[in-house]
Amino acid sequence: MTDQITDVDDEAGGGFRMPHIYVILFVFTAIAAALTHVIPAGVYDRVTLPNGRSAIDPDSYRSVAPTPVGLEEFMLAVPSGLVDAAVVVFFTFIIGGMFTVIRRTGLIDVAVDKLSRRFAARSLLMLPVLMTTFAVVASLIGTQELALVYVPVILPLMIALGFDSITAAATALLATTAGFTAGVLNPINTGLAQSIAELPLYSGAGLRAVLLVALLAAAILHLTRYARRVRTNPHLSLMAGDAREEEKRRSYCHDLSGAPMRFTTRQAWAGIVALAFFAVMVWGVLSRGWFMLEMAGLFVLMGVGVGLVAGMSTARICEAFNEGFRDVLMGAIIVGLARAVAVMLEQGQVMDTLVHGLGDLVGSFPDTLAAVGMFLSQLGFNFVIPSGSGQALVTMPIMAPLSDLIGVTRQNAVLAYQLGDGLSNIFYPTSGYFMATLALAGVGWDRWIRFFLPLFLTWICIALAFLIFAQTTNWIG
Repeated sequence: MTDQITDVDDEAGGGFRMPHIYVILFVFTAIAAALTHVIPAGVYDRVTLPNGRSAIDPDSYRSVAPTPVGLEEFMLAVPSGLVDAAVVVFFTFIIGGMFTVIRRTGLIDVAVDKLSRRFAARSLLMLPVLMTTFAVVASLIGTQELALVYVPVILPLMIALGFDSITAAATALLATTAGFTAGVLNPINTGLAQSIAELPLYSGAGLRAVLLVALLAAAILHLTRYARRVRTNPHLSLMAGDAREEEKRRSYCHDLSGAPMRFTTRQAWAGIVALAFFAVMVWGVLSRGWFMLEMAGLFVLMGVGVGLVAGMSTARICEAFNEGFRDVLMGAIIVGLARAVAVMLEQGQVMDTLVHGLGDLVGSFPDTLAAVGMFLSQLGFNFVIPSGSGQALVTMPIMAPLSDLIGVTRQNAVLAYQLGDGLSNIFYPTSGYFMATLALAGVGWDRWIRFFLPLFLTWICIALAFLIFAQTTNWIG
């Protein structure tokens, strides 16, 4: 009872406290529902592209009878969001369960001990190496969601090296976002948007490669400064005072002066099996087009297979999965809450109206700032459609022909879409995979924003510089 009273008093005390992320997303959902009573309903016809995807017909917009969201639809917003985002929700559960099984085998503890000893004197060098690797992978194959896989792998190591959970989350999120946004050979954003804009596939790769270097360099510099500060004085960590963070430090930090830990024979074989499963995952993503559903199925087999080889009983494996499910429950629910915002706008038939309005807004910008207007429009629209391919299919059929009318090359219109979509994917709480990644790392959205906001503003400046350069040089790739 004393603890409960203390909590109430803390909340009632002076000073602003960031609301719980559930509250923030619920408020956004309520606002979206209210907007369906204000914004006129309208729709575009859909056409099927040669690749089988559905995109809007830019010349087909028309007003329709209003269908504002009622009390019953609003009541169903969260469960509907969970259903719509089911793949991400269950992918989050499976990853949490699988990595808990692997941790129970002792593999992670031994691996962390060995890596901590090897890199203890040069731990900061790991950050640019890992970030460059993650960024290149994302820029080539477009799997920004792999951050969900990277974070559980590197989190114990980052804690053991004296960093914090934000460092682990940022290593994965900043790198994959920089790579995905630049999209040198990314089929998810660059390839799809260029196909819709009728541009040669992956044209303009040179400027996009320079963009990748600029975004990644800014991210590495920002994170390295923060990580050095945390390692020198843990009290300066944005995670200081978090009970879960202290528990992780007790679990992963250990005295390196003792005898090195060694793999048992069964653990060694289990490690080989785990690496084999990861190799299969890479093969599936690159050659078979696997995504979250296929990777989730593979991770179930991976957890069971590695657990059995390591000597765990089936009961212990099941309990480990259950523990992992509990650990990521909040992250999985957040994904559904984030999706509920778009569900309200779609049910009220105002999503297409917003797209139509964005086209009109961009057309009102002065010619010299038209590309900047496209970028700002895409940046704003990404709040309700955080999916890269989804945003391309909805906005690029409008932006591509519009660019011809306002003096922007179609190549620059694609770049504006990439920057507007990519950079905010790890800023908006409506981005499901991003919020799930933070949950896996045990980092609150409010703490992340305090860390990320300075870099986000830097990235915005870089984006504007590249767009203005492309506009003044009439860049066509």
